[in-house]
Amino acid sequence: MPAVVVLGAQWGDEGKGKATDLLGDAVEYVVRYQGGNNAGHTIVIGDQKYALHLVPTGILSPNVVPVIGNGVVIDPGVLLQEIDALAERGVSAERLLISANAHLIMPHHKALDKVSERYLGKAKIGTTGRGIGPAYGDKIYRVGIRVQDLLDPGILSAKIEVALNEKNQILTKIYNRRGLDHAQVLEEYLGYAERLKPHIADTSLVLSKALDEGKFVLLEGGQGTLLDIDHGTYPFVTSSSPTSGGACAGSGIPPQRLTKVIGILKAYTTRVGSGPFPTELEDAMGDWLRTTGGEYGVTTGRNRRTGWFDAVIARYATRINGVTDFFLTKLDVLSGLERIPVCVAYDVDGERHDEIPMTQTDFHHAKPIYEEFPGWQEDITGAKSFDDLPPNAQAYVRTLEEMSGAPISAIGVGPGRDQTISLRSLV
Repeated sequence: MPAVVVLGAQWGDEGKGKATDLLGDAVEYVVRYQGGNNAGHTIVIGDQKYALHLVPTGILSPNVVPVIGNGVVIDPGVLLQEIDALAERGVSAERLLISANAHLIMPHHKALDKVSERYLGKAKIGTTGRGIGPAYGDKIYRVGIRVQDLLDPGILSAKIEVALNEKNQILTKIYNRRGLDHAQVLEEYLGYAERLKPHIADTSLVLSKALDEGKFVLLEGGQGTLLDIDHGTYPFVTSSSPTSGGACAGSGIPPQRLTKVIGILKAYTTRVGSGPFPTELEDAMGDWLRTTGGEYGVTTGRNRRTGWFDAVIARYATRINGVTDFFLTKLDVLSGLERIPVCVAYDVDGERHDEIPMTQTDFHHAKPIYEEFPGWQEDITGAKSFDDLPPNAQAYVRTLEEMSGAPISAIGVGPGRDQTISLRSLV
């Protein structure tokens, strides 16, 4: 049976949660494979809205096993808060599994994230200050603290001591901040261990056995392709790999077991934080898109930067990820516009680029080359089939499909679970 990846094909916030939740009824395992609580998914079921940050969206489907993979960095305090909040609404996290190999976000990671970002001033990356980058940095530096360390108080104590010997020097002597107390940190994390212990597992082995038994596994990323540490708009990226390659590394599932890669595209473009954004609208139209589309971060509440659809980055996402299907979200937001521009290429110092420029410098200088398409005035939030869409909306979808290089298999026409048009099966 297949393992299917759902990932963002832009800068994140494309609506991956809705797609994952819709597929969740057909699958038996939903795996979060990268990122931390610097990202979020919003799920709308009836009149209920759920904002998820670390817990996989499969938690809302009673027959699904939600899995936090080894590629995720976990703030245990935040995770337990999220579990408790779900419990208050009648959603049990009893089935949740957490990879023993996932790394923990520690208090020193959060402290360093905040002070270093302030120290950068105008050169700041635009992080959420939640310790994600420093946690991944320690992972690569091979001094990270993992979930499995919670099971051995002696190892946990020793690793915290080693970490604080260095991090406190940085906090006090470079940033003039107060150091962290070893005993307090140890006590806090041993408390987390008591509650998390029943959920800790060798998730790579669990998933391998599930696939061998014919179970359906869905893998979901936390950010978008253009935020990938290797393939995104570096250095204005996240600290992990939201791409399909990251799905394998972050879950322990080998590439040959992937059968579909579903890219989520918003019918326009947004991004949060600093960095280049060729189609950004810094005017009244950008404000209109932000307000009409509700473009505010699920996790941070920050205003998202808004712009027109960028076919160049859509094609790039298709190539980098091997996208087999696109899920186009928020088409309804564009209703009421007379004309809808689409970026089809870039102008860089007078030279046309149909693909993303190779260098960071050229991408920062890229100016969008637009083609305009006729809009539609009709309310499409009640559309149940492609034929229910106005002709101009149908033409817009087909244009984006042709420019992006992979079939659009589903269309979101509203935030609700049932406000989706299916063109072909995603399962």
